[in-house]
Amino acid sequence: MQQRLRGTGRAAAPVLASAPIALPAHSVILGLDPSLRGTGFGIIRCGKPAVQAIAHGTISCPAGWHRSRCLARIAQTLRDVLKRHQPEVCVVEGLFYAQNLQTALIMGEARGAALATIAEAGLDIYELAPRKVKQAIVGYGAAQKLAVAKMVQRLLRLAEPPEPDAADALALALAHAQEQKRYSLTPLKRV
Repeated sequence: MQQRLRGTGRAAAPVLASAPIALPAHSVILGLDPSLRGTGFGIIRCGKPAVQAIAHGTISCPAGWHRSRCLARIAQTLRDVLKRHQPEVCVVEGLFYAQNLQTALIMGEARGAALATIAEAGLDIYELAPRKVKQAIVGYGAAQKLAVAKMVQRLLRLAEPPEPDAADALALALAHAQEQKRYSLTPLKRV
């Protein structure tokens, strides 16, 4: 210890020298907010001078449809979106814990159909917790959907706020783009 204080001993290695390597920067990111009746998707392109929205929307299924028909629609629409826009990576909203078991199972089915379709296309899939996304976009982890939509509109310079599910998906993509630019001691959760 005395040698270190005098500067004659072995020097300690810098803390950041062993930090994890940053993720490869992806330029086209698909954000996905899966739900049986309204799966939101949003695709952004990262570039200079700013990030831009390429496409966004909601895969809607009427309440009268059987779950199997909704799952098929989610999968087919996502295949079309993937083919048209060629995203390089997908980021999906992390699981939340529903109080109703039936709701959790239905959400899991929609998430499974979406994730299987994305994985089938060969994309890496990352997961971000809803609170972390809200914190990154709005600055408050318990922000309301309207606040998220308004901030997404502002960040992407959209003429009007996107629909709530599409806004959440765009927020996921934006949060992932933000995470790519910084070193993190905890790597992103890969699905």
